[in-house]
Amino acid sequence: MSRFKKENKELLTYLLFDSSDEQGYIKSVKSGIDEQFEQINRTSTYFIKKSIRKILRSTKKFIRYSGKKETEVELLIYFCSKMDQFKPSIHKNTTLRNLFEKQIEHIRKTMLSLHEDLQYDYGKEIEEFLE
Repeated sequence: MSRFKKENKELLTYLLFDSSDEQGYIKSVKSGIDEQFEQINRTSTYFIKKSIRKILRSTKKFIRYSGKKETEVELLIYFCSKMDQFKPSIHKNTTLRNLFEKQIEHIRKTMLSLHEDLQYDYGKEIEEFLE
């Protein structure tokens, strides 16, 4: 399996090393998201949109490796909070604002399958950066 695609190798790495320490895995993915946001070319909105979509794609790939709803919600909330803090503001661009809102909607749908306490905690996190 490790001979074929990069994704297979990444999945194998997750299964062998990271699946036993989910919090460590989430931390490493978050640091990767931070690095990617720092490297965004801010000269034009075209490059910003392209980079943010790329970051979202890689985040979803790491979510797919884990397969846990808690990990999915936590990483998407982190991605959205980074998007919300991004300068220049994403709320001035329709495409980026729509991407942001769709992710928030996706988070809320996924949260419904979690335990009530987790729903409350994650709901508070979302409300913090939406204000």
